[in-house]
Amino acid sequence: MTYHPYYITGEERASRWLVTCDHATNTVPSFVGDGTLGLSAVDMSRHIAFDPGAAGVSLALAEALGAPCITSNFSRLVIDPNRGEDDPTLVMKLYDGTIIPANRHIDETELNLRLNRCYRPYHTALAELAARQDDTIIVAVHSFTRQLRGQHPRPWHVGVLFAADTRLTDPLIAQLEAEPDICVGANEPYSGHLPGDAIARHAIAFQRPNALLELRNDLIERPEDQGAWANRLAPMLEAAAERAGL
Repeated sequence: MTYHPYYITGEERASRWLVTCDHATNTVPSFVGDGTLGLSAVDMSRHIAFDPGAAGVSLALAEALGAPCITSNFSRLVIDPNRGEDDPTLVMKLYDGTIIPANRHIDETELNLRLNRCYRPYHTALAELAARQDDTIIVAVHSFTRQLRGQHPRPWHVGVLFAADTRLTDPLIAQLEAEPDICVGANEPYSGHLPGDAIARHAIAFQRPNALLELRNDLIERPEDQGAWANRLAPMLEAAAERAGL
């Protein structure tokens, strides 16, 4: 069976919106070692390997917006598409207390294999999708755990991440904060964007409006919850874009 490093859903949808999911799956391609990275199935089902629930939200959000959606088809532990190629965490050797055996002694040959068969094809496809419209707006969907590395529980239901361009995120955050049942984090549980990450590469570099959404993964475990969040967020995004004059 031919391996595909990404999938595009709704490619025929002619929308200015583009939904992305960098950490959609925990897939380890068969050409990467023994296909397990030396980890157990339990570890590969954890947040260290992918963003649980994010793919379902992304697909439902794209459908609600009438937009295409691109989802990765390789674990973030194989290589992280939300890092620049020169980022030291591009291939993680230790994540949330778990050693990744197959990554401990990765050499240049193996790194280039993963870059050329996973990372670069994904980014090439994403770049082509983003360039189809002159006024593309990129929405990246991720998920986060309620607790990480033994820290205090994270109270946020959804976080909106942004860098210098807040045209879309400012009105979106205002709408979310007005919802009485949503605890929203502005650049929480992470702050801004990393240099060279997917948003920097495909949105910021081209001055495209953008938002990175982080949803707490215990809230999007079931397909019905993923759909509910997507259907709630879609009109907020559209209203935020209109309010910003985008």
